[in-house]
Amino acid sequence: MQEQIDNRPNPDALLEVVQKEEGEKSRGSLKIFLGMCPGVGKTYAMLQAAQVELNNGKDVVIGYVETHGRKETEQLTRGIPIIPRKIVHYRDMVLEEMDLDAILERKPQLVIVDELAHTNAPGMRHLKRYQDVLEILDAGIDVFTTLNVQHIESRTDTVSYITGVPIYEKVPDSIVDIAEIELVDLSPEDLLKRLAEGKVYIPDQARAAALNFFREGNLRALREIVLRLAAEKAGKDVQEYMQIMHIPGPWKISHRLLVAISASPSSETLIRWTRRNAESLKCPWYAVYVETSRVLSEEDQQRLSKNMELAKHLGAEIITTADEDIVRGILRIARQWNITQIVFGKPRGRGLLEWFKSRSLLHRLVRESGQIDIHIVGEDEKEEKRKKRKFFLIPESGLSQYGLTCLVVFLITLFCLWVNQWIGSRSIGMIYLLGIVIIALFVGRGPVLVAALLSAIIWDFLFLSPKFSLGIQGIENSFVVFSYFVVALVLGQFIARLRAQEKAERRREARISALYMLSQELSQAAGLDEIVIKVVEQLSHFFQAEVAVFLVNPYDNKLSGLPHWASTLKVTEKEAGVAAWAFEHGKAAGRFTENLPLSKAYYVPLSTHKGSVGVLGINIPGIQSLSFDQKSLIQAFANQIALVIDRQRLAELAEHARVVAESERLSRTLLNSISHEMKTPLAVITTAIESLSKEDQSIKTEDRAQLIEEIRSATLRLNRIVRNLLDMARIESGRFKLKKEWTDIHDLFNLSLKETAKELAGREVKVEIQRDIPLIRIDFSLMLEALNNLLLNAALHTPASSPVELSASVKKNSLVIRVADRGPGIDPEILNRIFEKFYRGTGAPPGGTGLGLSIVKGVVDAHGGKVLVQNRPEGGAVFSIILPLESVPEVHPMPLEESAKK
Repeated sequence: MQEQIDNRPNPDALLEVVQKEEGEKSRGSLKIFLGMCPGVGKTYAMLQAAQVELNNGKDVVIGYVETHGRKETEQLTRGIPIIPRKIVHYRDMVLEEMDLDAILERKPQLVIVDELAHTNAPGMRHLKRYQDVLEILDAGIDVFTTLNVQHIESRTDTVSYITGVPIYEKVPDSIVDIAEIELVDLSPEDLLKRLAEGKVYIPDQARAAALNFFREGNLRALREIVLRLAAEKAGKDVQEYMQIMHIPGPWKISHRLLVAISASPSSETLIRWTRRNAESLKCPWYAVYVETSRVLSEEDQQRLSKNMELAKHLGAEIITTADEDIVRGILRIARQWNITQIVFGKPRGRGLLEWFKSRSLLHRLVRESGQIDIHIVGEDEKEEKRKKRKFFLIPESGLSQYGLTCLVVFLITLFCLWVNQWIGSRSIGMIYLLGIVIIALFVGRGPVLVAALLSAIIWDFLFLSPKFSLGIQGIENSFVVFSYFVVALVLGQFIARLRAQEKAERRREARISALYMLSQELSQAAGLDEIVIKVVEQLSHFFQAEVAVFLVNPYDNKLSGLPHWASTLKVTEKEAGVAAWAFEHGKAAGRFTENLPLSKAYYVPLSTHKGSVGVLGINIPGIQSLSFDQKSLIQAFANQIALVIDRQRLAELAEHARVVAESERLSRTLLNSISHEMKTPLAVITTAIESLSKEDQSIKTEDRAQLIEEIRSATLRLNRIVRNLLDMARIESGRFKLKKEWTDIHDLFNLSLKETAKELAGREVKVEIQRDIPLIRIDFSLMLEALNNLLLNAALHTPASSPVELSASVKKNSLVIRVADRGPGIDPEILNRIFEKFYRGTGAPPGGTGLGLSIVKGVVDAHGGKVLVQNRPEGGAVFSIILPLESVPEVHPMPLEESAKK
């Protein structure tokens, strides 16, 4: 019955399957054509598959394909629509990149994207092409792409070491995990033949490549790496499917070994035996520990921790599970992980009970394992002799519990002697039985066994006939005493077992709660400093310990010699050296370990799949050793902390990269704009000065005046450009100090119209100012610059004869200045970007730096106001400056004598 229940699909797993299927429906699928190196035919295979999809009626486009001039590859692109590449100008170079926006707008069913590991040109939306692919997938579009094994991040170090060639372009393993892999394989001999025939590189490059990267030994090693990676990916897919669908294993596709370990010294022999066999079979192996409610002694805890560390050191994946039934726990893990062979120790009990218990476990394991093979391994002879010399087991419960048990039995006996005159001997037995139940609520199984045995003897000796003798008169009394002993023993053991299970559940609940609280706190942390503060607070509270966190410098990837300032553990130079050792070797070090054990604290590296991001140091005062539970919990904390820190670092790097890319884009835009804007007035000034400097003096007076006017206009234009740049620099630096003064809005409008009169010439400018409009306190020169920019913007983006409206009014304690035009208006899609630096609409006429409106926004924001833009229903655009009004101070007349003195 239990087996049937265990084999039923898990509702959570079924829900996970449904959610995954729903997610896959809304998200595109990714297929990677994977090869060991360039030249194996990945692009060719990808285009062949694309042609098959096209013939099946699928909407296929080419987003980016690099044929390298190979005719047979180019022929496969025929008939497939090609999205034109995006032209990018960068440092006097013209680069071609995949046009992501055009693909998303086209929205095909399948897009072909070559060279997944490619780094995009500066100025593109994403730094890497795989990020473009992720955005395409999120849009529900399928992708075919190509990738070489050396670009997969977890393999780059190995490939670089083998070939001696550094790898700069990398793709995260998470991309490979979500993809379908199609391996494009080619033998090293065939690849070298293609290289010699010039089908990979041109002859001169081919000769150099054959002497370096494309050496036969390198190719054989790369081929093994890519074949292993493909096999591992296939194995993970099978295992994930079996776990989600709750399919009982094993599927004997490949070997997988599982060794069952415990606190027994013989586990070391089992671990080493499993390691040797896994190495010979070239297969993964696992070590499982089934945690029960049985409380381990300090010696057992240390031995279990040692066994776990040995298994981890030898390359096992450690799995722990909780179950009162050891066999059931082992088989559950074996089926979940598709284990094909289980390694179990040969039963060599040190007593009749232990012998029967071990044989029972073994027989059940063999009987219930199904298709899983069982290996029975004997322990080492020296270890067996050492165990035989051990005369007794250290009791689980302390001597104080045994003493307390004897005291309670003695008190119950005194009470029974007192009430014996009123009740019979049978009732005395029930009192003893009640006492055993109460004792079991407070002590362990050993004391309960002693209480059952001791109470049975006392009951027989003092209360049953013949009294004061251990003999029992009659069969009935014999049966009663025997039944009493059995019932007392079973009931007491059962209650003690329930109590132990309750304690175990509390420990597990505390661990889960601690991890949950840590994850909750870390999810709300806003930065790296806050993350470390939360970590120190949570660990200090849970372990009642001193905590230190060492972080890695992201620029040189070295561990800091000092802990983070939020740490509570005082670290000496020696302790910092221990933390550095743990970081460099990726192992726990310090107190309670075999690595630098004289240290004050226990240091654990904060490791991710990319490497360590720091070290966690923890010192729990007043303890002599760390239990296996404590070590595993600290490791769980460390893993979670490492992931959060790594995610934060990635976010910071991504933001830094975005800022750098944006800075480059702005710099390039600024350079282009300034060079274009300055070229025209400088050319005018140069031409006019050359004409004026001619010696023939043939220039007429009116022509001379016109040239001078052109010089003046060009100079004013240059001055406006420089002033805009300086204003924007002041706005961004934060050194934007206002010199406010009380101003009449009429003066502001009149001067602004005068300064922009040339640009507004030929237009009807309608000015409307509300009557009795109050004075406003502003920085006159800055607000004049902002108003000038709005008027110039209206003149630049509207037809030459169209009118411009300028108005001022008071609404809800605010002054509203409006500049409206009758032009074509603004595209609604760019309304939210109109005030960005250097941003110019697609239909903007030539000229201008794209700084005017951003300066308007900066000036208005500095005055505590806001600037809005919207299209007019009747056509055109209107810009509104809304400024808060301040109370005008009252002017009191001075006394007559003081006025006379002045």
